[in-house]
Amino acid sequence: MSMKAKKSYGQHFLKEERIAERIANSLIQMDQYSNILEVGPGKGMLTKYLMEHKEHHLKVVEADRDMVSYLDQNYPSLSVNIIGEDFLKVNLNHCFQGESFGLIGNFPYNISSQIIFHMLHSKQLVPEMVGMFQKEVAERIVAKPNSKIYGVLSVLTQAFYEGTYLFTVKAGSFNPPPKVQSAVIRLVRKKNQDLGCNEKRFRSIVKVTFGMRRKMIRNAMKPFLPKELLSTDPFFTKRPENLDLKDFVYLTNLVEEYQTKTDQNDKA
Repeated sequence: MSMKAKKSYGQHFLKEERIAERIANSLIQMDQYSNILEVGPGKGMLTKYLMEHKEHHLKVVEADRDMVSYLDQNYPSLSVNIIGEDFLKVNLNHCFQGESFGLIGNFPYNISSQIIFHMLHSKQLVPEMVGMFQKEVAERIVAKPNSKIYGVLSVLTQAFYEGTYLFTVKAGSFNPPPKVQSAVIRLVRKKNQDLGCNEKRFRSIVKVTFGMRRKMIRNAMKPFLPKELLSTDPFFTKRPENLDLKDFVYLTNLVEEYQTKTDQNDKA
């Protein structure tokens, strides 16, 4: 069965064996979990190397029905472990009955950022992730403060994972070649998952501040904090790209404290 890549699924098939093997071998925390979930296996270039880890239970998530048929035909032993759904709609708790798993894939570039956010919602299940992304997105995920590419994706991911940029992959390594370079990164979950603040509010504060990334954070904080504080504390003259994780935690707790006082005064 000859399969062509479909633009609607953001498909670009990796064609270099050495790169596929290198990606499969980039999972370094495998002693911490017994399961592996691959996203977007396509024609199985990466899958066949993951299947060599006999001690791990492998499942793959593939939304393209034609690719599911291809995998069924070419990897019959994998058939019962193919989840024929859109990864973004998959309840990750159901994949391995609530057990932890390593997440890996040559991710479709049109949903790669959403894949990260979906993973973060179930971070308690995913000790480690290795993925191929558009190079620009990979760099954003692992970017550090004081960088123009540091943003929401960087902060929310690094709140819970340590990121490492592993290597760059040229466009010619794919069929068809994408119009951009690609890169592989690894995320390893931090041992301490306690941010030290309200996580829901933390996410909200990060998104609100970067929604006005070119302005000082006092502009974004006007609805949340008193004017006298915003106008006198030099902390609020910073821009969101200048804030590290501890700064965002501090800001979140400050807003939480002020909102609590406001609510108490309203009830008094």
